[in-house]
Amino acid sequence: MIWLSEKIEFPPYELATDDGLLALGGDLSAERLVYAYQHGIFPWFNEGEPIVWYSPWERMVLFPKEVKISKSMKQVLRKGGFTITENKAFDDVIFNCRHINRFDQLGTWITDEMEDAYINLHDKGYAKSIEVWMDGKLVAGLYGVDLGNGVFCGESMFSKVSNMSKVAFIHLAQKGGYKLIDCQVYNDHLASLGAREIPREEFLKWL
Repeated sequence: MIWLSEKIEFPPYELATDDGLLALGGDLSAERLVYAYQHGIFPWFNEGEPIVWYSPWERMVLFPKEVKISKSMKQVLRKGGFTITENKAFDDVIFNCRHINRFDQLGTWITDEMEDAYINLHDKGYAKSIEVWMDGKLVAGLYGVDLGNGVFCGESMFSKVSNMSKVAFIHLAQKGGYKLIDCQVYNDHLASLGAREIPREEFLKWL
């Protein structure tokens, strides 16, 4: 395993393992995180472990024009009854992403260190949230890193009401103005919404 030094740099992505593991250690400073995302690298680790950095060979992405909206989801959108905002409750979104009970393993395991790091990124203008409200209560949302180059790197989402996280994701795809949404690794939920895997080399070209 390659351990990072204090210098903000990463080994060549060709050295990643078959699982995409590229390096260990370092820190979650805003400077290192932004540099990592700009180079197709993201952290993913559990509490009590060293920071683990990934650069998967296959990248799960959504091209916004390819977002799939099922008939039942179209009915949900037409029915309404919810309000969508952006960057109005970032801290609450990441808190809920961390603490919501998950049965499908969506999103990243969010440690204290990760939560603080992404709140710091948000304060510096690099991280963004989408919120969905019903009757004045936050019921769903997502957050990620906005690289400022037309690419949004999604990190995690949550939902307390059925389909509302899909509402946030569809809003991001249709209203975000992005050319590409990075979903990192494959899962069935995102695939059902139109996300698909592309080679890492192609993803890096989009970056």
